[in-house]
Amino acid sequence: MRSTPPPDPPRQFHSCYVDLPLLAVDISSSFTNLIQRMSEGTSLVMESSENGTDLSQDDIGTVEEIPEDTILSRQTSVNLVPFLGQRFVSQDAAYEFYCSFAKQCGFSIRRHRTRGKDGVGRGVTRRDFTCHRGGYPQIKPSEDGKLQRNRKSSRCGCQAYMRIVKRADFDVPEWRITGFSNIHNHELLKSNEVRLLPAYCSISPDDKSRICTFAKAGMSVRQMLRLLELEKGVKLGCLPFTEIDVRNLLQSFRNVDRDNDAIDLIAMCKKLKDENPNFKYDFRIDGHNRVEHIAWSYASSVQLYEAFGDAVVFDTTHRLDAYDMLLGVWVGVDNHGITCFFGCVLLRDENVQSFSWALKTFLGFMKGKAPQTILTDKNMWLKEAIAIEMPATKHAFCIWHIIVKFSDWFSVLLGSQYDDWKAEFHRLYNLELVEDFEQEWREMINKYGLHENKHIASLYALRTYWALPFLRCYFFAGMMTTFQPESINALIQRFLSAQSQLDHFIERVADIVDFNDQAGAKQKMQQKMHKVCLTTGSPIESHAAAVLTPYAFSKFQEEFVSAPKYASILLDEGCFHVRHHTQVDGGCKVIWVPRQELISCSCHQFEFSGILCRHVLRVLSTNNCFHIPDQYLPIRWHGVSSSSTKLSQATTPREHAERIQLLESMVSTIITESMETEERLDEACEQIAMVLAHIKELPRPTHNGVDISRKQRHCSLSFCGQFEHDSSDCPIIEGDNLTGDALGFL
Repeated sequence: MRSTPPPDPPRQFHSCYVDLPLLAVDISSSFTNLIQRMSEGTSLVMESSENGTDLSQDDIGTVEEIPEDTILSRQTSVNLVPFLGQRFVSQDAAYEFYCSFAKQCGFSIRRHRTRGKDGVGRGVTRRDFTCHRGGYPQIKPSEDGKLQRNRKSSRCGCQAYMRIVKRADFDVPEWRITGFSNIHNHELLKSNEVRLLPAYCSISPDDKSRICTFAKAGMSVRQMLRLLELEKGVKLGCLPFTEIDVRNLLQSFRNVDRDNDAIDLIAMCKKLKDENPNFKYDFRIDGHNRVEHIAWSYASSVQLYEAFGDAVVFDTTHRLDAYDMLLGVWVGVDNHGITCFFGCVLLRDENVQSFSWALKTFLGFMKGKAPQTILTDKNMWLKEAIAIEMPATKHAFCIWHIIVKFSDWFSVLLGSQYDDWKAEFHRLYNLELVEDFEQEWREMINKYGLHENKHIASLYALRTYWALPFLRCYFFAGMMTTFQPESINALIQRFLSAQSQLDHFIERVADIVDFNDQAGAKQKMQQKMHKVCLTTGSPIESHAAAVLTPYAFSKFQEEFVSAPKYASILLDEGCFHVRHHTQVDGGCKVIWVPRQELISCSCHQFEFSGILCRHVLRVLSTNNCFHIPDQYLPIRWHGVSSSSTKLSQATTPREHAERIQLLESMVSTIITESMETEERLDEACEQIAMVLAHIKELPRPTHNGVDISRKQRHCSLSFCGQFEHDSSDCPIIEGDNLTGDALGFL
């Protein structure tokens, strides 16, 4: 049915009308009321000072609440009209929704501004979408001797808009509508006209795939359009794109030589292999002599995997659109909590066979060493491939990939109960015991009436892959927190920005990995230069600080500081019950055998993260234990490990130059810090003199008994005035008597 647009009011303000299919009787009356209110020029707006979303003077509209009977039933599959409080998983999802609404009404939209109390490092927290005719054209001043083109603008100061604000519930970002106005001061277009607006002349990814398939079959452009019209059930000429758009798309496909570029990529891999024999790559050619799959890993990545490949994330949620290939990236986290790159793969198809090839190839790169645990998206083909190729590896789903879908799955279904249900889910997810999870999951389903929901059924069937009660006995290196997904996604986004030419893609990825490694090295240096602050005088804390990296020690210290808040009750010999001092029930069971230096807790945090929990630390403290057994300070989190020496063996000239640059940066930082006080300067001089003395004692490279390093090194200190001598014999840097005056030149 079509609602007839109202007659023009005196001020020529027109509200939109919506061309909608016949709705169910139980919601038709509420929708009619809403359209009637919109036709009377009502603007739906919400203000929220709490989130910094107060309207400015240019946001014109009447502030009023929306009565419950004017909102479309939330049980419908699609909310056709925006309503205050509506949730979206991202800005793009909100944009697409408002774009669909605008298209039904007869206008298009654009991104307007990003005002709000963003704060440093928080990114965009507020976004306004406006009518494409909002605002006024900017008048550009004419330059002397140049005529300005007299271009007409469609902007006329239209006030229609939709505002969304970012909120984070349980560390998962979510966007909500906090402002909405649908007042227009211009005529709205009819359905056969609005599709010709530039914003709607776009081709969806699915349509692009179909057009590509049709082109391979030799179909003409007109045949493609007719077939797409039949498939979509639309009238002749009513597709959201025109014949010219399809021809432009096909031309862009021709400009990308997928087959030849992929062959050039193999040639590039061979070149890198010739330059560095430790570079790894493999590929597969299909029956049409095309590159079907290709995978590679750098020498530094193989070394990193040997040290930190116990827990791996395999991200397969992105594609190289220009080449229609799936991008898979293996990453992990090192002992400083920094994301490290292990390998990359491009797959033509997404099925069990493709994933099996990728996993088998990756294991070949890593000398057959499979990770203890692997995190992936909820992909059933990948799940089956991991079970085949890595049977001893514990496979888990990244919880953040699941939670971001909740808004689409449950917000409409649960309505006002959605927030309460989400909090309940988060509590169940973090439970410690499997028995508690099973019981409380059934209670949750009964409470919210979710017995027949397919998403709930699927989540429960796969609970051993995402629920923490089933995963706490496995080591994930802290990668199930929200910080790591953000860091990993930032790295992959840089990969995606490098996809313009496939033959250069591997070089661009190498540059990105190098940049990431340099940033990580700088971050490690900063961590080391910050003095560790002990919060207590406990020998346990001092012992951990001396062994663990700053990153791992910060995690340990969080638990250690919280330990005194817990009561430790001896139940039996070697068995303790530990619970928070405010709790009457619950708690954890700790087993401690001092003679064998064995200790365990029912919360399994040590097994899960490699860091002792507060319950164990409470028992150790109250029972006069002043030393942590070595096995509970894993080498993986040590400040100096065997991995660091392995990584330092056989470095390339590029890596050597980067390390020299890092040393120069450290020296510069030492000087800056030392200049603060005389005491600092004296301490720096003393320590540097000791370091120099130690370095001089190390052997130099020789050739036929000649010290080649001494032959090539000359004093480069211009103030010395003497250049034909070794730097160690410089009269200013003489022996080990390095003084503050001698360092003054720095």
